[in-house]
Amino acid sequence: MAFELCLATAGKQVPSGPDWIHEVKHDAYRMLVIRENERVRQLSRNATDWTKRYPWIAESALKNRQKHFAIDGEAVILGVDGISISTPCTPASTTTKCSYTPSIFSRWVVTTCGPCPLHMRKANLEQLLARRPDGITVAPFERGEIGPDLFRAACRMGLEGLVSKHRDRPYRGGRQKFWIKNRSHPAMEREL
Repeated sequence: MAFELCLATAGKQVPSGPDWIHEVKHDAYRMLVIRENERVRQLSRNATDWTKRYPWIAESALKNRQKHFAIDGEAVILGVDGISISTPCTPASTTTKCSYTPSIFSRWVVTTCGPCPLHMRKANLEQLLARRPDGITVAPFERGEIGPDLFRAACRMGLEGLVSKHRDRPYRGGRQKFWIKNRSHPAMEREL
């Protein structure tokens, strides 16, 4: 299986319409987890194989009842406060139990989801991970007009920012204008 990751466009403001889904952006590593029968690969954004670096994620993928899937998400270590630890899952920390929090379900090979809109991929991801083992969890999200308020709250909490995705758009490789990433920065904190 070959995949090209969908990439967010840098935003100047957070969308607030009812057709937008908003997810917290953690200080984490973007990763694609691909399972093909008994083989699991974890590929970074630039296609580096990180499977041996994060064995706990691979073990979790192998415990899933489905034998063929690909999940696009982030490898992240969350503190007790729900904020990612500043040095998440560093390549040197192979012994670290790194949780994998997928942000979306990119393609489920068992089905022919292909150009499904985001809201259907989210439902497919929930189904795929319904009786999920530890290590792979569904990223929480909010929908609609709450986006700008959620972004301001994320900034106050010291989170990296927010990613907003249009609920009716399919997953496509490359930079997409229907995925918008707004990052927290000192100037934004002064405005709050």
